[in-house]
Amino acid sequence: MKDFAALFTALDQTTRTSVKTAALAEYFRTAPEDDRLWTVALLSGRRPRRVITTTRLREWAAERADIPLWLFEACYPVVGDLSETIALVLPQPTDRIERSLTGWITALRALDTADEAARKSFVLSAWDGLEPTERFVFNKLITGGWRMGVSAKLTTRALAQATGIAEADLIHRLMGDWTPERVSWASLIEAPDPTADLSRPYPFSLAYQLEDAPDTLGPVADWLAEHKWDGIRGQLILRAGTRHLWSRGEDLMTERFPELAPLTDFLPQGTVIDGEVLAWDHAADRPLGFSSLQPRIGRKSVPKKLLTEAPVIVMAYDLLEWQGNDIRARPLSERRATLAAALDGLPPTLPLRLSPLVAAQDWAGLATARAQARDIGAEGLMLKRLAAPYRAGRRKGDWWKWKLDPLTIDAVMIYAQAGSGRRATLYTDFTFAVRDGDRLVPFTKAYSGLTDAEFREITAWVRKNTTERFGPVRGVRPEHVFEIAFEGIQASPRHKSGVALRFPRMARWRRDKPVAEANTLDDLKAMLARYG
Repeated sequence: MKDFAALFTALDQTTRTSVKTAALAEYFRTAPEDDRLWTVALLSGRRPRRVITTTRLREWAAERADIPLWLFEACYPVVGDLSETIALVLPQPTDRIERSLTGWITALRALDTADEAARKSFVLSAWDGLEPTERFVFNKLITGGWRMGVSAKLTTRALAQATGIAEADLIHRLMGDWTPERVSWASLIEAPDPTADLSRPYPFSLAYQLEDAPDTLGPVADWLAEHKWDGIRGQLILRAGTRHLWSRGEDLMTERFPELAPLTDFLPQGTVIDGEVLAWDHAADRPLGFSSLQPRIGRKSVPKKLLTEAPVIVMAYDLLEWQGNDIRARPLSERRATLAAALDGLPPTLPLRLSPLVAAQDWAGLATARAQARDIGAEGLMLKRLAAPYRAGRRKGDWWKWKLDPLTIDAVMIYAQAGSGRRATLYTDFTFAVRDGDRLVPFTKAYSGLTDAEFREITAWVRKNTTERFGPVRGVRPEHVFEIAFEGIQASPRHKSGVALRFPRMARWRRDKPVAEANTLDDLKAMLARYG
């Protein structure tokens, strides 16, 4: 644990990528193999299952620090991180426990069947036997939520430096359904068997948002344009008689979408398709809103009612593997032609479609098609260079998102709450309402979009104009109008307004508008009727 805590400190104390890479590479060269493997797992989101609730951790920390729980709770939002708050309030250790990272994780996993008294005793003993930074790391092992400023790309770069294995190979080896309990460092990193994990996906190719005018990309004939769909990005994998569906976040979703099972009878084994899982309205022949798909995301099994209400299809737009061969290095034009031929003639009832191309003679024509995207349930256009291979990760030049401008509505701020961590002294989290006759109806929250100077200004105003307090939330006089930008709107019985927004943020502070000119609930419902 001491070495891992030192690594954590080194990563936390710098923003320089080269320094972080060097620190990780040195750790991967010198740490025990099982600790290296767990480090890679933690950095890639494969943390141990939580066995102790954060509620208990807060109670035990306040008790050990001999402070009232309310005082601990007051400290928490100022620090901004539970694990760090606990490490700061605890008294100095009186013991010393030497245990490796793997040893601590193994001991924590053994608590799964222990009663609460045994769990408390273990945690208190650990806090008393670890230095402050090690305590912080230990708390992170319990709570999860690792934020070490280390991306997947940086991790694989450091592994490549430490092992001499090509970065592209390492990216692929680290994909899929592996955990340190089921693999070793040697089998995963040093000598992987390419047939060991038939479900393993390829690293996803990602796009940047188009910032400049599209005609800066060159001739429109060099590009493939298709709609940007609002679903779950996924890879459908058919190998050796098995079927697997992976999300971009490396979540295995196969059992959540059983209607895709018939595809194994119509596509050859050794096929990997990159596409979008969409809830589909077969009668209208268009996608349902993302809200229809959302109830299926967290389920391990899907009831018949939900299968009927929100059937899915895969909108296919790329072919990564064909007849067992990795074809990612081929240009998109060839991969697309092979994909079209593979899907041609399939029964129309199968839940698999080829994403239609958006044809235009010039960029102005594509701009017109983009402006109409919401009418068919899309978010804009994707632009992909026809000559490009399928690259891993996000790289500028080959793939661009040309999204629609966000929807906007002018709303009144009615509640404010302080942020956490660096923003703990500022009011940054706001609740907004629209007008409904003489009353204001809350409909969304937003906490991003303003400048630091604007956050400081609105904070000073909130402190002087608070009318009510609800714990950390302050009710304020309804005087300020903000333009709220968002990507989508959907019906929601959980909200008083009856709607919920996707990705709301503050686009600007409308100092020029009085409350009487803010949008109404009818305006919001009209947007729901058109775009929901």
